[in-house]
Amino acid sequence: MSRASKLTLAGTSLFAACTIFFVHFQQKWEKEAMHEGVVRDMEQQRIKRERQLDFDMQRALEAEYKQHQTVRDSTAEMDAKDAPPR
Repeated sequence: MSRASKLTLAGTSLFAACTIFFVHFQQKWEKEAMHEGVVRDMEQQRIKRERQLDFDMQRALEAEYKQHQTVRDSTAEMDAKDAPPR
């Protein structure tokens, strides 16, 4: 084999090896990124469930308080006070 053919073979082999190495690590990185997305989605769903439970608890407490207390609209009274006298 000539020197040029040996260099060409070495160069193409090195290029192929580098390409395989790069693709392998790129796939590994993309897999990790996809997994992080799943973990992030699960965390968002957990937070959403907690907020919904808090909201439901607040709604139940409000209903319970309304049973025991009379509730009136204080903004209507404020509007009447702020209105100019006739």
